[in-house]
Amino acid sequence: MSTQERPARPPQPAPQRPSGLWGRVASAHASLHRRMDAHPGFDYLMIRSVVFLLTGIGIVMVMSSSMTWSVIEGNTVWSQALHQGVMVGIGLVAFWFALKIRPGVVRRIAPWLLVITLILLVAVLIPGIGTGRESVGSQSWIVLGPLRLQPSEIAKVTIAIWGASFLADKRHTSNNIRSPFIVYMIIAVAMILLIAAEGDLGMAVSFAIVVVFTLLFAGVDIRWLIGAGIFAALGLAYVFFSGGFRSNRFHVYFDALFGRFEDTQGTAFQSYQGFLSLADGSAAGVGLGQSRAKWFYLPEAKNDFIFAVIGEELGLWGGALVIGLFGALGYFGLRTALRARDQFQSLMAATLTAGVVSQAFINIGYVVGVLPVTGIQLPMISAGGTSAIITLGSMGLLASAARHEPEAVSAVQSYGRPLFDRLFFIGEPRPGDGDPDAPRRRSRNQVPRRATERFGDPVTGRRRRPTQGAAGSVREDQRGAPAPSPRGRTRQHPRRDQERRR
Repeated sequence: MSTQERPARPPQPAPQRPSGLWGRVASAHASLHRRMDAHPGFDYLMIRSVVFLLTGIGIVMVMSSSMTWSVIEGNTVWSQALHQGVMVGIGLVAFWFALKIRPGVVRRIAPWLLVITLILLVAVLIPGIGTGRESVGSQSWIVLGPLRLQPSEIAKVTIAIWGASFLADKRHTSNNIRSPFIVYMIIAVAMILLIAAEGDLGMAVSFAIVVVFTLLFAGVDIRWLIGAGIFAALGLAYVFFSGGFRSNRFHVYFDALFGRFEDTQGTAFQSYQGFLSLADGSAAGVGLGQSRAKWFYLPEAKNDFIFAVIGEELGLWGGALVIGLFGALGYFGLRTALRARDQFQSLMAATLTAGVVSQAFINIGYVVGVLPVTGIQLPMISAGGTSAIITLGSMGLLASAARHEPEAVSAVQSYGRPLFDRLFFIGEPRPGDGDPDAPRRRSRNQVPRRATERFGDPVTGRRRRPTQGAAGSVREDQRGAPAPSPRGRTRQHPRRDQERRR
C-alpha cells in the first residue's frame, strides 16, 4: 500500500494536567526535578550551602546563648564563642579534607577506622583516661590537652563508613554467622554496649539509629528490623520503670503531653523553661541577643536546648528556617544517594544524611515536647568540640559523594571545575573514584557510561592527530589513539631522504 493510501493516524488525546492541590504539588515537584536534573552538580551546591548556613547560624546562636554563662564561669563574655569558632574552623578544615580525599581511599581505610574507634571506645572506659562521669554523669571524653575527644561521636561516623564499605554489593540471603549482615550486627551491638557502659544512653540511642538506617538502606530482612524495634521498646520500658533521672524524663514527657507539670522547680524545670522560651518568642521573636532564658533560667542553653533560644530570639520563623534547612539537607542527601556512582557511595551518603537529620529532629522534638529528653545535641548548631569537627567532616564526605555523581563528573570534564573547587584547590573528580577494582590511574577523557549517554563526550577532550603509515593508511589502537607506522616513524620529507641515500 502506498504512502498516500495509508489511513491517517488517529489524533492522540492531550495529556491531562493534574487537578486539585495535590496535583499541583506533584506537577511543581516534577518540574523542580527536571530543572535540577538539567544542572549537574546542583546537589553538591545545595549540600555545601545548607551546611554552611547551619554552621553560621550555630556560631551566632552559641555566641548569643553563652555570654552570661561565660561571665559567671570567670571568663570573658566572648570565651565560649571564640572556642566554638575555633572548633568550627577545625571542622571546616575536616570538611575540605573530606572533599579532597577520593572515595576509593575512604573505602580502603574504613577497616582501620573501625579498629581505631574500637580502641578509643575501650580506652574511654579506663579510669584515669576517660572523664566526665563526675561532672555530667557519663564517662564519654578523653582529654588531650585543650581538646576533649568524644569517641562515641567518632563511632557514629565510623559505623556508617565501614558499614557502607562492608555491606556494599551484598544481599541478605542467609542468617548464618558468616553472613556480612550478621557480622555487621555483632560488631554494631558490641559498640552500642560500649557506649552504654559510658553512661550516655542518649548517644547509644543515636548510634543505634545510624545502625538501623545502615541496615535498612543495605537491604536487610525487614524481620530483623522489627525484632530490633521490639527489643528497643523493651529496653525503654525497663528504663521507664527502673527509676532514676532517666525515668523522670519519661514522666516529664508524659506530663507535658497532657499540659501539666507537677514539679516545675525540680525534674520538669528544664523542659518547662524551654516551653516558656518558645512561648515568649511567638512568631517574630524578641530579637537576636535579647533572650531572657539564657540569664540562668534555662540550663544547657548553648547545648541541648539551643533550639529554645532560637525560638525565643528569632521566633517561629527562625525555628522554621532551621527545620527547613535540615529538611533540605535530608532531601539533597538522599537524592545524592540515589544518583551516586556505586553502592558504596550511595549507602554512605544515605546513612550519613539520615544520621545527622534524625539527630536534629530528635533534639528539636524533645525541646518542643513531642519526644522525651535524651541529651542529644543539635548538629552544627549546638556548642561542642568533637561533635562539631566530626559532623562537619561527615558532611564533607556527603558533599564528596555529590560531586562524584556521574553527571557531575561529566559536566566538570566538559566545562571545568566550579568556582568553589578552584578557590580551595579541590581537584577534578575522577570517574573511577570509589571503585576498589578500578585502576588507580585513569585516562582524563574517560567518562562513566551513564554520564556519556546523557551529555555525550567531553568537548575538552584532546585527540592526537592521525599518523600515516608507509602505505598512506591510518591505523588506531584499541583505545582510539593512532598507532605507530610499521617502520616506527612517518616519512615527512621524502626529498631529504633521497638526498641522504645518494
